[in-house]
Amino acid sequence: MTETSAFSDAAFCASLVREHDFDRYAATLFVAPDIRRALLSLFAFNVEISRIRDLVSQPLPGEVRLQWWHDALSGQAHGGIEGNPVAAELLSTVQRFALPVDRLTRLIDEHQFDLYNDPMPTMAALDGYLGDTRGTLFALAARIMAPPFEGADHVAHHAGTALGILQVIASLPRDAAHRQLYVPLDLLERHGVPQEEVFAGKTTPAIRAMLAELRAQARQHLDHTLQLAREAPPAARPALLPLALVRRDLTRAGRDAGDPFQPQPRSRLATLWTLWRASRTTSFRGR
Repeated sequence: MTETSAFSDAAFCASLVREHDFDRYAATLFVAPDIRRALLSLFAFNVEISRIRDLVSQPLPGEVRLQWWHDALSGQAHGGIEGNPVAAELLSTVQRFALPVDRLTRLIDEHQFDLYNDPMPTMAALDGYLGDTRGTLFALAARIMAPPFEGADHVAHHAGTALGILQVIASLPRDAAHRQLYVPLDLLERHGVPQEEVFAGKTTPAIRAMLAELRAQARQHLDHTLQLAREAPPAARPALLPLALVRRDLTRAGRDAGDPFQPQPRSRLATLWTLWRASRTTSFRGR
């Protein structure tokens, strides 16, 4: 690979993450350039996997795309890797930082759930899904920033669950429109909320109570993560920077939850401001 093509691949990954995952893109602005490039390759890979559902009309083509990434990571892909900038950058990052490929392939496997309209059955299932997707990103980001440390996976799991629950709530309008349900069935049943009521996009007191419980669980995972992070190596703490956005969004929801079926995007300026302030605190500062 030439230096020019490598630079082009890195720029492609940065552009992809900036367009489709601005929160994580913004968080990389507060780390060293070489670390930033590695993180962007990881997050670009996540973008590619996460948006497969939006790019296919049937599950089978989605399964084929997921399998391609499986093969690419295992070295069994038949052509095309050299022409895929995200794969090229990711494989370079995996080699340079000795990232465990099994964590990446587990993330791929979990995203098979996205291709079908089966509802998330239980809170335990959601916990596993978020741990192996969002949690994996936190774990590998920390490994890029610092050598492995005791309890890293535990911290990453709680961080991924906190972030993931907020993303489940934020994506409720889109998912309901597609009749896809990430809010667990056992939680719906506990609050007496029929699935069709969610798909109809009609806010009720029961739905508000259900989402309030979800936010409370996200808050517990967030608080636990920040407590555990005190024992983490300072160099690894910037991996948790996206949690500053979780803290902000939970605080705002506590004051005014709004209509859960109306998108409530956070401005990019607010995102950058929140991350900049958090980067200067001991919870997330890498020194």
